[in-house]
Amino acid sequence: MLLRVAKIMLVASVALWGFIGAFHNLIGWGETLGAVAATTSMATFDGGAARWQATANPIVIWAGALFILLSKLAAGGLCALGALRMWRARNGNAAAFAGARQAALAGCAIAVILLFGGFIVVAEGWFELWRSAAMREEALDAAFRYGGMIALIGLLVATGDE
Repeated sequence: MLLRVAKIMLVASVALWGFIGAFHNLIGWGETLGAVAATTSMATFDGGAARWQATANPIVIWAGALFILLSKLAAGGLCALGALRMWRARNGNAAAFAGARQAALAGCAIAVILLFGGFIVVAEGWFELWRSAAMREEALDAAFRYGGMIALIGLLVATGDE
């Protein structure tokens, strides 16, 4: 029972991460767009803006910002739903609890897709954000920390507890 409650609390923490992050992205929408624009323009490091993949296309910038916002909302919502379902099934059998955690696992997966696919693959790989001393720690180090922790939480939640 204690392990199930711990899993529920971890999933609720991921939900809170998603909602807080989305809230800050939304109330600071100008900064969100600015950070995505700085990444896609590659202007935060010497010679970046002249590279062939650099872009200031507003469609690309808005798509990136919306991907961040909507991914955090989806991860938060699915993890909140999963935590609620897990809470309701905490005293049930193993199959009921395993079924209850599916939304939580989907939420964790969406968060990892955002953090790894969006920040590491696209921002770091395609737009070479690793070259930017100004954004490396803020964006990439944080994405690695969050992505690693959420992936670990997802793996723990996915394991049996019987």
